[in-house]
Amino acid sequence: METPIYRVQLDIFSGPLDLLLYLVRRSELDVLDLPVARITEQFNDMLNVIEFIDLDLAGDFVMMASSLTEIKSRLELPRADELPEDEHPLGDDDPRSELIERLIEYKRFKDAANQLEERAAEWQDRYPRLADDRPRTSKDPASDRIKEVELWDLVSALGRVLRHKEVEQQTKIRYDETPVAVYVDRIGSQVRREGEVKFSTLFEGENERSRIVGLFLAVLELLRHHHFRAEQPSEYGEIWIRPPLESGEAPPPPATDVTQPDESPP
Repeated sequence: METPIYRVQLDIFSGPLDLLLYLVRRSELDVLDLPVARITEQFNDMLNVIEFIDLDLAGDFVMMASSLTEIKSRLELPRADELPEDEHPLGDDDPRSELIERLIEYKRFKDAANQLEERAAEWQDRYPRLADDRPRTSKDPASDRIKEVELWDLVSALGRVLRHKEVEQQTKIRYDETPVAVYVDRIGSQVRREGEVKFSTLFEGENERSRIVGLFLAVLELLRHHHFRAEQPSEYGEIWIRPPLESGEAPPPPATDVTQPDESPP
């Protein structure tokens, strides 16, 4: 049995419904009248990036992509009322009904969870416990949220990088023995030295799949656990990686992204 070329153990994806909700919000779509053809295309673009990062993580996303394709096909079948897709009322016979209900329910729970999280953070600031009184927790630090830029924004940015890069197709078993910590130290030092670094420039000159994945995971590590910041001044534009703020330091003004964003980002 062949051994995988590399292994990525990272539970960073919240699931296909989270990605769907992100795509709906990013494109300012009406969730009650979901444009399935458009969403399916965007979802498949993001799926390609997820499969690139780790094929084992993509199972649930592949199933959702199949469901979207099926719904899209059913919507294109002739209907008795002969209305175009965007004019179909959302009824029991609408192929989108079940998906939209699941998406609305997921959004409701996610909004409630975010409100509880914000309230907990607010009360912790008002009534901090003494260090010895704080209860021990087994919370996985990998579940921390990226504040300035969403995880899916970074995945989308990686997709734009890959579109302009020819990644080597490895035909034999190879191991990349470079620990992610090495990439973390290298990128962290560069960002601290330069003050801000474009996300896309971190991958310049890299065409080996395992190294690209290692660099991407290092960026996530810096943002989640080392207080580095990621900011995106313009929609679909460049993402800037910045060092942690010093105590009492005000954040600098956002960089002006003079690059032209792609018209059809993943």
